Amino acid sequence: MQCLTGGLSLRFGVILSSIIFLCLFSPIGTSQQPEPPGWDLGIEYPLEDEDNPFKLSSSGFVTVTFFVSNNELLPITVEFDYDIPFDGAFDGPESETIGAGNNKTFSLSISGIDVRDNPAETTEEFSITALLVSRGSVPQPIPDSRTGTGELIIPTVYDLEVRISEPVGPMNSGSEMTLAVYVENLGNVMDRVGSVEVSDNCPLLTVSNDLDTTKDIVAGNIYSSPIVIAASQSHPQRNCDVEVMISSNGATNSGGSEFAEDSVRVSIEPPPVNQESPDDPGDEDEVIDEVVSSNLPNTGIFLTVLVILFSASKKTNRRL
Repeated sequence: MQCLTGGLSLRFGVILSSIIFLCLFSPIGTSQQPEPPGWDLGIEYPLEDEDNPFKLSSSGFVTVTFFVSNNELLPITVEFDYDIPFDGAFDGPESETIGAGNNKTFSLSISGIDVRDNPAETTEEFSITALLVSRGSVPQPIPDSRTGTGELIIPTVYDLEVRISEPVGPMNSGSEMTLAVYVENLGNVMDRVGSVEVSDNCPLLTVSNDLDTTKDIVAGNIYSSPIVIAASQSHPQRNCDVEVMISSNGATNSGGSEFAEDSVRVSIEPPPVNQESPDDPGDEDEVIDEVVSSNLPNTGIFLTVLVILFSASKKTNRRL
């Protein structure tokens, strides 16, 4: 009997130990457990990374996609509120109903942001808030909301503008005229002039190219440089168009291309008469005319004496 009792005790101990071992080391299937009821709001970030900002376009526009998931047994109705930085405007849903066990995706359009008024690569946070209004047809007495946040980033904008001053009047053949060329940085980052091309449509006209391609232009600033226009002595009377085209150095280095151009019309006139060659014999002809006329008899005095003598003879005849 003692042996039998001892054998049963040993078997019972082995079975109990096996049960304890299985309870301690068997994996718990958490993936099979149902999700707790509730609802949530999420944002679809660029490259599925919440640390990546939404990059605005050069016109200050971007679209943000977000969603509301409802894991409850009743449909829910939520109202949305948006907080947009950079004084931007937005267009998104105001209120939506999401069915039980469903997800619903929405789009938020952000626009009206002046990217040129903000430094390149500046970031600020935006937020989307959903407020639970009702479950089913029952209003929600206790405030319940979800908020999603993200960042907007200002893009780099390269934009140079070139302008040529207007001439005050025509220029003469054989003379020079100086005009000013203004380059303004309308972008939001420091830039400089890349390439410069100066051209005209008059073969006897020469235009200098003095724009400095090594000078940095701060965003919002203007750089000026003179250009000298020279017309040859034999240039005919004509209207000539002078054009200046520049490129953005920053855009070129970034793999893009940005060009700006301006033109001005210059009128070429023949030189004035009083600026003719000093070998012109016009003055000598006038001197010769005066000398020749001085050698002729003075007809005015002769006629006067003749009239006096004639009058005296008339008076003498009357007395006789």
